[in-house]
Amino acid sequence: MEPITKSEKRVIPTLKDMKQVYDQYTAEDQQVWSILYDRQIVNMPGAATVEFMKGLDVVKFTNKNIPAFEETNVLLREATGWELVAVEGIVDDKLFFELMSNKKFPATTWLRKMEELDYLEEPDMFHDVFAHVPLLTNQAFVDYLQALSEIGAAHANDPEAIELLSRIYWFTVEFGLIKEPAGLRIYGAGILSSVGETRFSLSDEPEHFAYDVAQILDTPFRKDTFQEKYFIIESYEQLFHSIDEVKMRLNEKLQSKVV
Repeated sequence: MEPITKSEKRVIPTLKDMKQVYDQYTAEDQQVWSILYDRQIVNMPGAATVEFMKGLDVVKFTNKNIPAFEETNVLLREATGWELVAVEGIVDDKLFFELMSNKKFPATTWLRKMEELDYLEEPDMFHDVFAHVPLLTNQAFVDYLQALSEIGAAHANDPEAIELLSRIYWFTVEFGLIKEPAGLRIYGAGILSSVGETRFSLSDEPEHFAYDVAQILDTPFRKDTFQEKYFIIESYEQLFHSIDEVKMRLNEKLQSKVV
C-alpha cells in the first residue's frame, strides 16, 4: 500500500500493511480466474453497461491471468485518480468508507477454490476486482462513490445511519441497473459477478423501479438470494446529483429514528 499524501483530506484508520503477493497464486488460482472470467464475459455484451465494457479495456483485464494490483493501479490513477488497496476480506464500516472517501477501493486478494465456483459466502477477488474495478474508470460514477463514502465516514459510528446508507450502496453500487439507448443494462457489481443474477435482473421476474432515494431508504435487502427489486438510473451523473437528497433524507430518517 502506498503512503497517504498530505493532499488527501482524511486520515485513514490503521490498515495492515497488506499487499498482493502475486507469486503466491497457484495454478489452480489462475485457472479459477480464467474459468470465472470466461463464463461471465460471454454474458456481458447486451447485459453490462457500456461503461463497464469500456472500463474492461482500460484496465486490460483478460482471462489469461489474475490482475496485478500494481499494474491495474497505474491505469486507474491515470483514468480517475483511484487505486486498489489490498485487504484481508470484509472490512469494518469506518475503514471501508474512509478508504473510498480517499479514492482507495478495498479489494481482497484471494480467490475461491474450484469447488466454490458457484457459491461463496464472502466476496472474493473475482467480485471485488472483475466486477467493481472497470467502472472505477468512469469519473461520474467514482465521484458518486466518493461522495457517498464521505457521508458514510461521517456516520461510521451510527449503526442506524450505516444501515440506511447500506441500502443506497446496495441498490446502486452492488445491484444497480441503468437505462441506456440500447436498453436496460447492469452496472452493479453484485450482479456482474453472478451468471445467474445477470440473467435474472434483466428478466421480467423481479420488480424494476426508477431510481428513488426515498424508496431505497425504505427498502431492506437480502444477501442470501437474488434481489426482488432493482432500481434503474438514467445516468451516472444522476447518481452524483442525488447526493444532496441522500444527505437530506438520511438526516430526516435519523431525526425520526425510523429505519
